[in-house]
Amino acid sequence: MSRWKMLPAELHPQVHQLIVRLRRLKDHGELDVFQLAAKTGYSARSWQRYLNGRSLPPRDAVEAMARVAGADPVRLLVLHEIAAERWAQGPVSAPGSSKERGQEPPAPATAGRQPSGRALRVGITAGAVALVLSVTASLLLAVRLADAHRRLADARAAAAAPATVSESLVPVVYSCRLEQSDGRWYAGLSRTSDAILAYTHVGPEVAEAQCLLRRAGVPPGDIDGVFGPKTQRAVQRIQTREGLVVDGVVGPHTWKALREVEPE
Repeated sequence: MSRWKMLPAELHPQVHQLIVRLRRLKDHGELDVFQLAAKTGYSARSWQRYLNGRSLPPRDAVEAMARVAGADPVRLLVLHEIAAERWAQGPVSAPGSSKERGQEPPAPATAGRQPSGRALRVGITAGAVALVLSVTASLLLAVRLADAHRRLADARAAAAAPATVSESLVPVVYSCRLEQSDGRWYAGLSRTSDAILAYTHVGPEVAEAQCLLRRAGVPPGDIDGVFGPKTQRAVQRIQTREGLVVDGVVGPHTWKALREVEPE
């Protein structure tokens, strides 16, 4: 289980409750932030901010976490909706502050005379400068948020698009050398049980998964070490058959099923 940092004290209790729930789902699924990034489309850095209380995760990220962890998304989304309302209200007052005790802060002492014209002009100028700075900061924030949304959309589109095979990629044909050890099947190409494999990945780990898919009676196409459409559909079929989360990604739970399942 992860050793979590203490959440910021100024978080509202209902925001705190949502983040603690997300942390438990992550620990229960034995996932790290890089595996979450591969399965949800949100970067590892984003998940670090969400799970440490520095940013409120968007609704889609919460729903994706529920899907990956195999949890009921309805309750989690209700928690997120309440937390979003509290987040918009800003941080809670620090314990012991005069506002929390119901006391109004002391009013500044007045000099007992009207401000001079020069002081009035200085005050107006300072107020105008503060307003301009505030508007500028708001515009910069809006531009940065729009740019972040655009880059996220581009990243998701790129992840969803099929990879283009370059001319330098030499086709490889792997041989499956199936053997059973300690109740688990291996194809002689990789003994991994936790590598995350997804669409467009290549290598011997993919070929190992393809061999095990074929042994389970779910043909993945050629044993070429390329995670293409046929392999993805085969992974989804075995996940459906074994009652797993159907996401087309080979993770620890899918590896366990592939190495232990009996062929149909």
